Amino acid sequence: MEDRHIVAIDLGSSKIALSVAHINGDDIEVIYYKEMPSQGITKSRILTVSRVNEALKPLVEDAEKELSIKITQVVVGMPKYWVRQVTAKALIKDRNADECITEEEIEALKTSAFDTYPLDDNNKESIFGAVAQSFSNGEEFQLLENEIIGMPSEVLEGNFKIFIGKRTPLHNIDVAFNKLGIGVARKYFTPDPVAKSVLTPSEMENGVALIDLGGGATSVSVYYGSIMRHYASIPFGGKSITNDIKTECMISDALAENIKKAYGACMPDKLLNLSEKIIQINSGSSAPNKQLPVKYLSEIITHRVREITEAMLYEIEISGFADNLRNGIVLTGGGAELTNCCNYIKELSGYTVRKGYPRHQVSSNGCSGVFETSAAVSVGLILTAKNDHVTDCVASESTVRQGTNVTFGPEETDETIPETAQENADDRTGTADSGNNGRESQNNELLFPKEEIPVVKNPETGKGGKKGGNPKPPKPKQTPIWTKVKNLFSDMYENISNDNEV
Repeated sequence: MEDRHIVAIDLGSSKIALSVAHINGDDIEVIYYKEMPSQGITKSRILTVSRVNEALKPLVEDAEKELSIKITQVVVGMPKYWVRQVTAKALIKDRNADECITEEEIEALKTSAFDTYPLDDNNKESIFGAVAQSFSNGEEFQLLENEIIGMPSEVLEGNFKIFIGKRTPLHNIDVAFNKLGIGVARKYFTPDPVAKSVLTPSEMENGVALIDLGGGATSVSVYYGSIMRHYASIPFGGKSITNDIKTECMISDALAENIKKAYGACMPDKLLNLSEKIIQINSGSSAPNKQLPVKYLSEIITHRVREITEAMLYEIEISGFADNLRNGIVLTGGGAELTNCCNYIKELSGYTVRKGYPRHQVSSNGCSGVFETSAAVSVGLILTAKNDHVTDCVASESTVRQGTNVTFGPEETDETIPETAQENADDRTGTADSGNNGRESQNNELLFPKEEIPVVKNPETGKGGKKGGNPKPPKPKQTPIWTKVKNLFSDMYENISNDNEV
């Protein structure tokens, strides 16, 4: 059980990442990590199963060939958009007042909250998870889990955040992997795994906002007292920035993505000599070449990043913990690699801001990209699955040749699961587990398409692609500008999430 392999798959809107980790006791070694451009995924949700499998199948086959294994099951990240959060309570009363509250009772209370919360429609909704916020013994309130364990009391009450999402995206995950002959061991909603990957225990204890700037969606998770206090997401991310460049410059999506990676930057007035550069875009026909000033490109990117940031700051404000974020903001995901992005968010918010790279809780066997911001989800899935004692996800090649039977779920026939009008109207949030009443089992970033694309190089560095490196230590926190943020963003936010009240 302790010497095993975990296979994690991050289904992102811009890329699919597959990672294989060897677990030996407490040692975690990532022995395979690779990203491929995704297809059929929008806003972190699988829409077209056949297109997803076109990208996923060669990735699985490459890992099996390189490692001489057969992947039998995987842990998968769940959608982070179109999920809502609600509050709930669970109560155990008439206890023996002479008996102390035990850890087992706390776990039973969590299970009760998860299993008994009434869903509006069990056929369309599923509980992604429940996070305990505080406990009470009837006399003392706002107690943490480690504080109430050991107290004698007749009453035990818990307050929870329940995360509810759509069943269809979860079902589509099962359909996709069943068609590949691979079982889904667990589905995890990604905010908590990502936090385990990039945040330190002291940051989660003293207050921090984790912004995950992914390809199709951006999310914010607010932590205080080592508990996730608030979660929200919006359907804008790195692909929105790419689409803005494509539309404004009238170029292909692939070329826009390439240019963004090579020249993508915020704050055009602070690019120094780079802002004077002109990008020559070969039209490939008799039409004249296009000229794109780097400063204009930065203005396009800055406007979209500002919109995303103001949405995140609005969510931080309504969480009620805006004044408790002693560790400011941590920015992760593929979009975090945009030049000056952290500085721009710091300027808008007044918080200290740093990039969220996966912390070195795992070792890497020469796998490039494991410690980049875009791999935060993959590393988080591995850490979470290891702590949940997920069984071995692979079989050796020799075992497969000997005819060992591997049983998978029933074959599904749906290629694309249509969305209902109600699904298009809902939003927001979750953490995964198992339960009844329609629950599912518990259980990003930018690569170029396969066709050849002209590489755009940065004249300052002579290199193309994304920029990396460790950020400079943040400067002292400034005073947050909540009034300004709220006024700027309130009108737009009402249009985005009118039907998604938390």
